[in-house]
Amino acid sequence: MARKPTPPGTPQPTSVGHIVDLVRGAVPPLHPAGLPFVLAPLGVALVGRKRKWVRRGALTSAAACAAFFRHPHRVPPNRVGVAVAPADGEVALVDSAVPPSELDMGSEPLPRVSIFLSVLDVHVQRSPVAGEVKKVVHQAGRFLSADLADASEVNERNSMLLHTAEGHDVAVVQIAGLLARRIVCDATVGDTLPIGDTYGLIRFGSRVDTYFPAGTTLLAERGQRTIGAETVIAQLP
Repeated sequence: MARKPTPPGTPQPTSVGHIVDLVRGAVPPLHPAGLPFVLAPLGVALVGRKRKWVRRGALTSAAACAAFFRHPHRVPPNRVGVAVAPADGEVALVDSAVPPSELDMGSEPLPRVSIFLSVLDVHVQRSPVAGEVKKVVHQAGRFLSADLADASEVNERNSMLLHTAEGHDVAVVQIAGLLARRIVCDATVGDTLPIGDTYGLIRFGSRVDTYFPAGTTLLAERGQRTIGAETVIAQLP
């Protein structure tokens, strides 16, 4: 919801609570999966607080993990029939490809947008469309660099099939990368996900492919930077 404008002449609040609200609005919250990675080095910093190099190293590690697991608030567009980026990152592929076989979407190539996430990007994944989760399948595999074209076929992945109210099937696939060794998917079959809703996370460095039904108009461009849940990447038929 948009914030109401402040009427002219209104004195600026100076309370501690207002300052806390400003900080809270500027610093994104932490995804729950990141808590152990932040708390562990903080514990080391506490235990080794009398040793400067231990304290500084541990605090630096905690700050880096907090930045990696950040979970910023996003506002999806309200346009009808669009799909949004499931992740922050760079569009690596805009093409047609056969969806993962485990989703039983057929053997014909479908429109696809592939987004590569570096270690500096926000790593939560968001639902590209509103729909019901029909399938969630984890597939073991290799850990090649996620920016390689064949990573979608040979790397470890987690595939999710969504069915929209309009009858469209959209698949979103979390793909592990060279450094990514853990894929988290909180969605289960039967869940109904709103567009832009956070459903998973990959650490550390990865790729997310989205497959659309035939007739979809892809709006993303290769090399484009995307903002998860906000950047429109496709118009469904």
